[in-house]
Amino acid sequence: MFDIVEELKKLPTRPGVYLMKDKDGQIIYVGKAINLRNRVRQYFQSSRNHTAKVRSMVPHIAEFEYIVTDSEKEALLLECNLIKLYRPYYNIMLKDDKTYPYIKVTIQEDFPRIFVTRQMQKDKAKYYGPFTDVMAMHETVETLHKLFPIRKCRRNLPRDIGKERPCLNYHIGQCLAPCDGKISKEEYAVYVKDAMDFLEGKHGDILKKMEVEMNAYAEALEFEKAAVLRDKINSIRFVAQKQKISNTGLGDVDIIAFVRAFGECLVQVFFIRGDKMTGRENFTMTASEDQSRSEVMTAFVSQYYSGTAYVPKEIILQDPLTEEEAPLLQEYLSEKRGSKVTFTVPQKGEKQRLVTLAAQNASLISSQFGERLRKEESRTKGAMEELRQVLGLTHPLERVEAYDISNIQGFESVGSMVVFENGKAKKSDYRKFRIRTVAGANDYASMQEILTRRLSHCLKERALGKESSFTRLPDLILMDGGKTQVHAAQEVLASFGMDIPVCGMVKDDRHRTRGLFFEETEINLPTHGECFRLVTRIQDEVHRFAITYHHKLREERQLHSILDDIPGIGEKRRKALLRQFGSVEAVAKAEVEELLQAEGMTIPAAEGVYRFFRQTPEEITQPETEEQSFMK
Repeated sequence: MFDIVEELKKLPTRPGVYLMKDKDGQIIYVGKAINLRNRVRQYFQSSRNHTAKVRSMVPHIAEFEYIVTDSEKEALLLECNLIKLYRPYYNIMLKDDKTYPYIKVTIQEDFPRIFVTRQMQKDKAKYYGPFTDVMAMHETVETLHKLFPIRKCRRNLPRDIGKERPCLNYHIGQCLAPCDGKISKEEYAVYVKDAMDFLEGKHGDILKKMEVEMNAYAEALEFEKAAVLRDKINSIRFVAQKQKISNTGLGDVDIIAFVRAFGECLVQVFFIRGDKMTGRENFTMTASEDQSRSEVMTAFVSQYYSGTAYVPKEIILQDPLTEEEAPLLQEYLSEKRGSKVTFTVPQKGEKQRLVTLAAQNASLISSQFGERLRKEESRTKGAMEELRQVLGLTHPLERVEAYDISNIQGFESVGSMVVFENGKAKKSDYRKFRIRTVAGANDYASMQEILTRRLSHCLKERALGKESSFTRLPDLILMDGGKTQVHAAQEVLASFGMDIPVCGMVKDDRHRTRGLFFEETEINLPTHGECFRLVTRIQDEVHRFAITYHHKLREERQLHSILDDIPGIGEKRRKALLRQFGSVEAVAKAEVEELLQAEGMTIPAAEGVYRFFRQTPEEITQPETEEQSFMK
């Protein structure tokens, strides 16, 4: 039993990260502190100065743990990583975990390559980006390779020069074959420089250079070479016109602004690289209304830049960071960038104009999608809250697991588990069960088996210190059925000493959702409510998942041949035997010499087939079938 009062006395005065857990061991909040003892103790003192979020969270804290770090900066990075890993309910959380691609030029190599990557490393290469429009970025790289004969291969040059013949790109004119020594390092570098100028938007210099070369070829009556350059010039002009960018004079900066909408925050980020706008992106964050704009901005900056590969020299913000976090974030991001990073909250000038523009874009997007967001909120989280109220539960419903059994007269009984979190299906957590210990159509015992396996696996992983979707227990269990199925689940939970509410999803004579069976009472649900629609979706989904798995097993059984049960007979020999003899019956009657006529048969394999079909009933042993684990 975790004694909070005693554990508070043991807290160290060092910096670190603390994790608050509920009664099920689920992490509900992650925080960092310069002094763990002082910070954690504040949660359990007078609630007079607590925010609404803290007042709501503290009653759900059943235990806590902490990780000591060497510095507050290390605690900051660890906090960000743990928030992304556990996605705690009470943290301000960045929903969009996006990794943007870059265009990489390997200038540290003798014969550089240009390609797309999502990982920015300290390898002395040149990176362009990040790019939010991935399709446009790939089009740019494709155009670049058509304009400039830069190699695409991964050969180690100059070490591998002359070891292999040039590839197809050389023969179609998109590479000058440095792998075969057909171009020097110095000549190749000229093309790389032109390609980098192209990426940096210096189209004018490239066009002038190409026009001079084109005219020279034309004067020398080399019209084919002149035509090739003419086409490249037209392509560059087209790209230059297509890029709707403006010169800001700001260098490399990010501009961040946000609006609150329907219990969430919509964040807009403008990316400016080399003085020019290269893209913009939207993010959503969960944040309660009592949290300040500075807290929201700080949470976004820390979570977003802890995961992005590139940090610009300046980050322009609509709202300031919190006084406590600003110096720490500046130190951390400066170290990550390798040079000083500054935060600016402009009040006038071009920077303020761009911040206002970002805020207006965020507001516009919010208003455009506001109605959709509101409906989605009602359909998902709103429906879960309505379900909680219908059942009279005191704790919030975040995770719901539903179970069903499928069989035909006891044949190939299977079970299914589907998971809904915050009203949305979480298909990555779905599980299938092939019933192992129950013979025949016994849904009661089958349901007990799959629940026992699910809970046993949870406890086993917890004992090993593992963290996965299965170590998290549901806030509510739904059974596809009535009183019988509910009682089956309750017996299993009691055997594990677990107190999780169980509810049956009852259907009418037409096999449609009618209501719920909870605490020995049937509850009729209004058919026009979101709660009814949610329960219907869950019931249909768990039934569909079970039926689909059952059909798959039946098909596999129908395709199974008795020849598959013979040791030494795989798919190829089985097919060869059936081609040779036409049927299993004919194979069974064949002598060893006849079996050897089938393609791929050996004497041991033929003798094995011969003996198999001449065993007495007492000698026949059924082969073990590979049980499909519910973790598959």
